[in-house]
Amino acid sequence: MQGNQVAATAACGFVPVIDLSSKDTAQGRVAIAEAIDQACMNSGFFVIVGHEIPQGLINRMFTVTKAFFELSHEEKSRVAHRPGVSGYRRMGGTTALSLDQETPPDLCEAFSAHVTGELSEEERKKLGDQWATWTLANIWPKSPTDFQDAWQEYMAAMGDLAADLMRLFALALGLNENFFDDKFDHHGSSVAVNYYPPQVEPPLPGQLRRGPHTDFGSLTILYQEDDRGGLQVLQGKDNWRDVSAIPGSFVVNIGDLMALWTGGRWVSTMHRVTNPQRGDTSSRLTIPFFYLPNHDASIEPLRLYAETSDGHRQFGTSVTAGEWMSRKLQKLFAGTA
Repeated sequence: MQGNQVAATAACGFVPVIDLSSKDTAQGRVAIAEAIDQACMNSGFFVIVGHEIPQGLINRMFTVTKAFFELSHEEKSRVAHRPGVSGYRRMGGTTALSLDQETPPDLCEAFSAHVTGELSEEERKKLGDQWATWTLANIWPKSPTDFQDAWQEYMAAMGDLAADLMRLFALALGLNENFFDDKFDHHGSSVAVNYYPPQVEPPLPGQLRRGPHTDFGSLTILYQEDDRGGLQVLQGKDNWRDVSAIPGSFVVNIGDLMALWTGGRWVSTMHRVTNPQRGDTSSRLTIPFFYLPNHDASIEPLRLYAETSDGHRQFGTSVTAGEWMSRKLQKLFAGTA
């Protein structure tokens, strides 16, 4: 797509498809930025194609990760998340806790690794003293044998893609394209894969594969299986909209911190992962990359956009990214405020 064709995608549906293939031209970047702005004001979600992430890398990441989750519980537990390290969680938490909602545990297993998890212990001690996952070391399974290599290559590729999306975000907000660069130059981003096992028993009342929630940080880049549904985005008060998987695409959404950063111009939208139909015992795998600012980055709401419909300025409160994320993560994993 070129120029106005890219921009036109933003008007096509609650979660539009935006083609990034023209992002290497000045005209193309402006058009893409306009489409992103419209999507983020409307739903906070959009789908990207033309992103240049090699399909071979995506396939390899998916293959090794699925193979890991299909190992026995004993094998997976060898790299279990525990004090000091980030790895496998038999239950991926109760996501609704981040919004102070009580629900049964999500029907999900998870494995996470952080960009900062490869740093030395001495270097990680410099990442703040908050209750925070980005201060943990990564722990890698020995099987599949190429698991670590695939994950590290994938994290690096996602980091590059996310950095360019943030530059497009800056253009969309009328800022210098490099406005966000120094807020992410030692970011604590992560890949936290969700594995939804086959449901051989009925879920509890109110129990979902992932409960309703918003994301916490700046942006999320999600790969989901082409032939497995489940992701839904909330439109209005009670209209849940399916987000279908387009082959070779990624779903992008902004988080609460990004919404605050824009002074409320952009929205961080509730989403969930529904259960399969009764009798469907297939599994599902999604691969989200959470792009987070530096732990010590000061997030100042952009005054240009911090204006309510009645004309009153509402700038919001400045926060430090690490403190913000720590509070959210404590609710999710520790059940504390």
